[in-house]
Amino acid sequence: MDLLLSIDQSLFYFLNVTIANPVFDFLMPIITERNNWFVIYFALIVFLIVKYKQKGLIIVLAMLVAVGISDYLTSHIIKEAVGRLRPCWTLQNVHLLVPCGGGKSFPSAHAVNNFTLATVLAYKFKKYQWIFYSVASLIAFSRISVGVHYPIDVIGGALIGAIIGFLIALLFFKVLFKPKEANS
Repeated sequence: MDLLLSIDQSLFYFLNVTIANPVFDFLMPIITERNNWFVIYFALIVFLIVKYKQKGLIIVLAMLVAVGISDYLTSHIIKEAVGRLRPCWTLQNVHLLVPCGGGKSFPSAHAVNNFTLATVLAYKFKKYQWIFYSVASLIAFSRISVGVHYPIDVIGGALIGAIIGFLIALLFFKVLFKPKEANS
């Protein structure tokens, strides 16, 4: 375990300090700020409802339930159980671009929630899954770049989010709102 944490710390310093640059210093705080994504999320919700009507409402409901569950599990259960402190609280010479925050570090709620959302959307829109996962990955990376999460926090968050998203997608799209099969 010590070796894994040592690798995690070294990778953090590489991603947060070694490759830091003016472009990342400008972009990553913007990308990491969740309030900057609300307009995009709202537009996505409106688009899904307008374009797909009732099916769009089901997709939006699945998205909201999935992110609600993932956020609650992350913020109130997993983070408290693990209790890992953020790198900006425990390491020296962190290239900190946003306030450190008082919460725990593992897993990154940004990573969990965005990978949950990406997975639900990818389940319904496979053609565009590369976009959903690219955006989620960029947001996850931004958490390391701004100095508030270790790589393991975002990798673990991505895995947890993908699992939650997949399970909620199965529940919504295969059980609760299973498509009616055409008569043969």
